[in-house]
This record gives sequence, C-alpha cells and structure tokens, in this order.
Amino acid sequence: MIAQETFRLANGVAIPKLGFGTWMIDDREVAGLVQEAVAIGYRHIDTAQAYGSERGVGEGLRASGIARDELFVTTKLAAGCKSYSEARTLIDGSLAALGVGQIDLMLIHSPQPWAEFRNGEHYFEGNLEAWRALEEAHSAGKLRAIGVSNFEQVDLDNIIANAAVKPVVNQILAHVGNTPFDLIDHCRSRDVLVEAYSPVAHGAVLKNPELAGLAAKYGVSVAQLCIRYCLELGLLPLPKTASPEHLRSDIAVDFEITAEDMTRLKGFDHDDYGEAAKFPVFGKSR
Repeated sequence: MIAQETFRLANGVAIPKLGFGTWMIDDREVAGLVQEAVAIGYRHIDTAQAYGSERGVGEGLRASGIARDELFVTTKLAAGCKSYSEARTLIDGSLAALGVGQIDLMLIHSPQPWAEFRNGEHYFEGNLEAWRALEEAHSAGKLRAIGVSNFEQVDLDNIIANAAVKPVVNQILAHVGNTPFDLIDHCRSRDVLVEAYSPVAHGAVLKNPELAGLAAKYGVSVAQLCIRYCLELGLLPLPKTASPEHLRSDIAVDFEITAEDMTRLKGFDHDDYGEAAKFPVFGKSR
C-alpha cells in the first residue's frame, strides 16, 4: 500500500509517501477521522497550529492502537510567528496539544504572515529567528525533522545559507494544472523533499471533463489520477477529506500513468479555484 511506503529524508528519517491532510476539519471531528484513516492504512497525518486540530489529531493517533513509532505526524508553526521566543513557546504548545511525545516533522507554515502572503516582504530575519527555535527543538529531540512550507526559492535559500540544520521538506501547493516545476527542481537540487498539499486543487479540478476522460482510461477517479500524478513526479501528496469513502479511495493509487499521459498532465492548465480563491495560497499561487 502506497501510504505505508516511504521516502528517505536528507537526515535519514523515513516518511510515508502519502499523508492525510486535516485542513478545515474541526478539532471535534478530526480524532475519529484520524483513527479511521490509520485503520484504513494511513501512517502519515498532517496538521498545523493554524488548523486548530492538533489536540484532536493527537487523540486520534493515541486511540488508533498503532505503535507510535509506526506513525508519522507533521505540524506547522503559525505563519505569523517570526521571533525566536514566540516560536519556542509555540513549539512546546504543539507538543502539549498533540500529546504523542516527539513530533516527527515541524514546518514553518509560510514565509509571510497570511495577511501579507506573497506581497513582496520575505521576512528573512524573522524566518531565521523561527528556524533557530526549530533547530533548538530538533537538537533537544523534540522534533525528528524540520522544514518549511510555501517557501519560494529565495526563502528556502535564506534558511539553507544560514542554518546549522538544513530543511528537509518544503510543503507547497502542487497539482495537475499548477505544478511549480522550477521550484520543485530547486528543492531537489538542495536535497529537500517536496510535499504537495491540495493535490486535487481543493476539489476545483474534480469536474474537469478532460481529466475525467483520462481518469476513466485507468479506471480511477479524477482525485486518484491527480494524487498518482504527484507520486509519479516524486512528490509526497497530502490529500484532505472528511469522507471515509474518499479516505479509502485516496490511497488506492497503486497504478502507473504512462509517460505520454504524464506529459499531457504536465501541460494541463488550471487556475480557477472557485470559492477557495479567498484563501491566500490559492488566490496568489500563480
């Protein structure tokens, strides 16, 4: 099962190749979904301070009956946190909220606070301050690995050039129709694994007739095709769903897309996110 296969991060830590994203799932509901996801076969759960679901994610993992060392949990430092002292406090807050002991991977959620996302200011010094706190927590054994999210090339290079511990992951928006190939190549050249959040464009591509036709060729759903596309590119997809049915189908992606169809998918264009465009990562992603 693909969800239990792993990539090897630059620091040697194994990370499951596919994860369950929990954005916009209420903390009161997420514990049951996490428990169900683990029962289905997921071993990688992704949350964030901004999601307000760390407590519920931790509850679901503890109730899963699966040994802690067989599970991988990611969380993210609040995007507005750009100081060392605040980051230290928030890291310990995540550890307490999750209640699963060590955190496997912790990321800076964004180079900018959300209200200023992609507005030109890169917060280089603030990100280094936050990174210093992550490095400290990593050295103390609180975090197994550290990385970033939504970082452009210049933001990533700022960390790498000044870090004692290099980032091992950059979690970014990447899906059929909007795949930042230059950034992906840049990350790979620096031994940084790219995780793809919203691999189905927050649902915006699911009704596309061209993708539906191609998915039918493989006997899969559009969502499965899009998730497999990310895997074929060597990315780690993080599909999010509140549906148990979709939880099952999202990891049933053990098929291969032909080189010809991958070329077709790479050339696909999609920039209409509908209602989701109100969120910074979708509204300013192009």
